[in-house]
Amino acid sequence: MKKYKTTEEVEVPKRVIDQVIGQDKSVEVIKKAARQRRHILLIGPPGTGKSMLAQGMAELLPVKDLEDMLVYPNELNENEPVVRTVPTYPTKEWLQKNPQFMRYYSAQELAAIDLFSEKKDYASMATLLKIGLGRRVVSIKEKEEEKANIVPYILLLLALIGIGLFVFPIEENVRWFALALLLGFGFLYIFSSLFSNIGRFPFKRDMGPKLIVDNSGNIKAPFVDGTGTKAGALLGDVKHDPLQSGGLGTPSHLRVEAGSVHKANKGVLFIDEIASLKLNWQQEILTAMQEKKYSITGQSEMSSGALVKTTPAPTDFVLIAAGNFQDLQSIHPALRSRIRGAGYEIYMETDMDDNEQNREKLVRFVAQEVVRDGRIPHFTRQAVDEIITEAKKMAGRKGKLTMNLRELGGLVRAAGDIAIEKNSKYVLPEHVVDAKKVFSPVEFQIAEKMAEQKKEYQVFLNRGYATGRVNGLAVLGHSWKGILLPIVAEVTPASSKEEGKVIATGKLGKIAKEAVSNVSAILKKYAGKNITREDVHIQFLQTYEGVEGDSASVSVAVAVISASEGIPVDQSIGMTGSLDVRGEVLPVGGVSAKVEAAVDAGIKTVIVPDKNIGEVYLPEKKRKKIKVVGAKNIVDVIKYALRQCRKKNQLLKRMKTGFRS
Repeated sequence: MKKYKTTEEVEVPKRVIDQVIGQDKSVEVIKKAARQRRHILLIGPPGTGKSMLAQGMAELLPVKDLEDMLVYPNELNENEPVVRTVPTYPTKEWLQKNPQFMRYYSAQELAAIDLFSEKKDYASMATLLKIGLGRRVVSIKEKEEEKANIVPYILLLLALIGIGLFVFPIEENVRWFALALLLGFGFLYIFSSLFSNIGRFPFKRDMGPKLIVDNSGNIKAPFVDGTGTKAGALLGDVKHDPLQSGGLGTPSHLRVEAGSVHKANKGVLFIDEIASLKLNWQQEILTAMQEKKYSITGQSEMSSGALVKTTPAPTDFVLIAAGNFQDLQSIHPALRSRIRGAGYEIYMETDMDDNEQNREKLVRFVAQEVVRDGRIPHFTRQAVDEIITEAKKMAGRKGKLTMNLRELGGLVRAAGDIAIEKNSKYVLPEHVVDAKKVFSPVEFQIAEKMAEQKKEYQVFLNRGYATGRVNGLAVLGHSWKGILLPIVAEVTPASSKEEGKVIATGKLGKIAKEAVSNVSAILKKYAGKNITREDVHIQFLQTYEGVEGDSASVSVAVAVISASEGIPVDQSIGMTGSLDVRGEVLPVGGVSAKVEAAVDAGIKTVIVPDKNIGEVYLPEKKRKKIKVVGAKNIVDVIKYALRQCRKKNQLLKRMKTGFRS
């Protein structure tokens, strides 16, 4: 890959399991589980490859085990149809044990079955035969019924005509009237018998089997996505027939419909967001897993289908359930216990190391997305580099690449669409840059609008000095859109004789309030301030959407120290960072978005936690406009943020003494 110029030179694996990026541990477990037919519980955030792993397992299961499912009428009990299975592609050995099914194949097909059975090449057998045994049985049975029924209809028609012409000794006019009446009745009788299932007629149709699971054409094990399905679609159902009373309706076996648990027989049943299923449905899935068979019945108590219950239908599937970490408590305990007892639980990786090997995986990922989409051009090497840079930014951690490949794939397609719009043969770096603007989610777009509104009122300063005023940086909601967060502080005589208070105004969350309270410890120990006789007022300006988290605690501390000591703050500096009670600056999230917001606001320097310094990823144009400084503790922040003066030197001396003690 070191020499590639465009992604069309990159080889894309054919198997889905080999296309999974960055989940090496999970892939190994899936391969083990496929060999032993183990169940899997995948836990992790969306977009990390859970559904691809499930599809990959279906590829690894043997195709020779595929089965078609037929439902037959039960002569002894019409409300208990009989379910039978036949192999979709029978082997030579199976046909020898069941010779009655040989008639469904031609001599050439039987010879091919013998050949492929000896070679154990079941995929080639499936490709050659195409039509499964279940479909063949139903098709030939229907043809036999049609041939058997045509003679009685013709005889009945002749009998009716004979009766009208020769039996009744009546006048000519009446004879013709009777003949017309009988002929009309005869045609009505034949029409009803042919095109309806009225059970009272002597020539019943559709009494042959119904195919409810058909694997014809499949060359790999079934993969059934049962996510978001209702009870009937998941567990099987029996249709309601309003004409069922009195025997005038459709036979019971013809109203049976297989569910996902039956269609996944010998394959994989994938259920994403497993915790969203009702607990009783999860219990039924557990029953199907344990017994490997599950009878089909009507899911509505008010339906005639509730009277029908088939014999047990096979449900020998591998369950791959998926969800988020917070959903674990909503998963049926017995179902989770069954998975753990007969399978594996896997936590999906959310990022991977930023090294050459993993960057090459992202190159292959871009090539895969281009091939999978089929409507966008390939990427140049430089365009892929832009995608990798975005992967670093989305990871939010130093030396990491994001594993949220669904979001990254959306950026790939957006860039491809822009390249198509501009009639470019390949996707270029500028197309990726433009795609970032249109690719952003709705939350990000809303955040941009709110940031623009803040700029209109210009409540922040980006030049000069001001006492007790700091340009903090924050991320707006879950949008990962950075905004400037102006913070002002004022120190006044205490309103209470007993003690001073720290009063914070603005829409603050619980963590943010606790972070503000911790600032008093910094003032007492490191700044040497006695605040028992002073009230400290802190205001977060224009925080209509709320503030949560502790990443503004560094900004709050600087604002309070500035107001208390009377030392102005450089307004061309923005800052972010969490502050512990000992004065250490701790790393925070969303650093790149915050620094980018500072650039947009005209800020010249940004102070970030020293451990976040390697996590700042900016476009080249913006990187040149700002200086990023790392801080290990509050002393480092004060050195950069406050204006140089005698008071500042005295303050730093006291604070350094506090740190040494």
